[in-house]
Amino acid sequence: MPDPNDHPSPARKPRWRRWALDLALIALIVGGVQWWKARPLVSGEAPPLAGVSLSGAAVALGDYRGQPVLVHFWASWCPVCTLMDGAIDAIAKDHPVITVALQSGSPGELRDVMRAAGQDFPVLPDPDGEIARRWGVAGVPTTFVLDAAGQIRYSTVGASSGPGLRARLWMADQAEPASPTTKNAH
Repeated sequence: MPDPNDHPSPARKPRWRRWALDLALIALIVGGVQWWKARPLVSGEAPPLAGVSLSGAAVALGDYRGQPVLVHFWASWCPVCTLMDGAIDAIAKDHPVITVALQSGSPGELRDVMRAAGQDFPVLPDPDGEIARRWGVAGVPTTFVLDAAGQIRYSTVGASSGPGLRARLWMADQAEPASPTTKNAH
């Protein structure tokens, strides 16, 4: 005869379901924060970007039409930017990359920073933040991926991985040309 005090234990959800829900919630929060931080960034056609790099070479974004380009805003005082330096340097060896050093000192100081870090990617100094303002950059690191037509395909604020940036460059290379009215995917 069944014991009236014997209650069946409630069914437990499998552990993997709880983990999947936790991961989905984390992904939703991270995505929401990323979207919030990227709101002021420009989209559509990339603003003009030209100047003289630390090496003395003239750099103009228009010179790279016909191929995807990575535009990376960073600062010498930014620890997260320092974490991305190696990835940016590696990508610059086989993709067009323009970096903008935001309020990071004189060209001589920036050359010292680059030398000490063993980095060799093209750098445009932005001592007063004018370039950053044109692009809607309010924090660093901020990275844009442009397609061959000069349209911003991807933009992100904060750390990005080398493989993630390479994947975005590849997708920008595969993408159909964007129309001027196409809204950028952040």
